Amino acid sequence: MSEPKARGAAWTEERGTSDEGRQRFKARRRRASAKITVLDYGSGNLRSAQRALERVGARVEVTADPDAALECDGLAVPGVGAFAACMSGLRAVGGDKLIARRIELGRPVLGICVGMQVLFAASAEAPGGAGGVVPPGKGCWTEGCGAWPGTVERLDAEVLPHMGWNTVSPPPGSVLFAGISPGTRFYFVHSYALRSPGASELADAGALVTWAEHGEPFAAAAERGVLSATQFHPEKSGDAGAALLSNWLENL
Repeated sequence: MSEPKARGAAWTEERGTSDEGRQRFKARRRRASAKITVLDYGSGNLRSAQRALERVGARVEVTADPDAALECDGLAVPGVGAFAACMSGLRAVGGDKLIARRIELGRPVLGICVGMQVLFAASAEAPGGAGGVVPPGKGCWTEGCGAWPGTVERLDAEVLPHMGWNTVSPPPGSVLFAGISPGTRFYFVHSYALRSPGASELADAGALVTWAEHGEPFAAAAERGVLSATQFHPEKSGDAGAALLSNWLENL
């Protein structure tokens, strides 16, 4: 039986006749059918995350509705600014509990920038985002969601914030970076991250950690089960960020 004429050569080219072509066609259909919620808790980069996900074919809703956030195919949690402010916004909409419940149910979550940082147990960033480090034992560390072990700390670098394009080193088996060429650059804007000395517990818990360096090595991304996150901004990283978001969507 011949292909429908109405679809023509363009459809045949897109669908492909080789195994590779069929896989591309199936991947595109998976992306197009994915329903993504960008969690609205007052962060400033919600719409840019929405546009980036729509660019790679997802159906995206920006909302704080708990039912939508719980039932969607994938939940994206962007974040910019101070850790404490982001945690306050998250808790105000029950976002910390939604993230925990989705992980419990085996439903994918993607954190972005401070949206990655809030997944950890705590941050040493001074409340209010003053940029200082709160001394241990002073009772001022800001508690995170605790989905992953570890404390976010200020990078030991001469120039902060770490702002601009940087390469990353993903581990074998990474889903987020599958098919992305070594040396590809992603866009960062941050002063705090999970530093190398504090990442051993995360790795011991079975996470795949992608590394970058600014003054010292830090976790640029992490993946464990249904929970993934990037310290960089895929929505500001052009084609490289689009490739990463496509990988996430295709594996929901």
